[in-house]
Amino acid sequence: MSKKEILWGSICLCLVVLAYIIPYLFLTNVTVWYGSFLLWVALALFIIVINYILTKDWK
Repeated sequence: MSKKEILWGSICLCLVVLAYIIPYLFLTNVTVWYGSFLLWVALALFIIVINYILTKDWK
């Protein structure tokens, strides 16, 4: 693995961990369902972009 792949992989891992931590710690007082849903959609889009960056150079 190259350093670029390790960097983007660890960013993905951090985003996945944040997807669990933020809703249960910081959004506990948000009573509407779309509070966490919006966060999860945004994080999913970031993960998709990161995966595209990682795989665009694969041959």
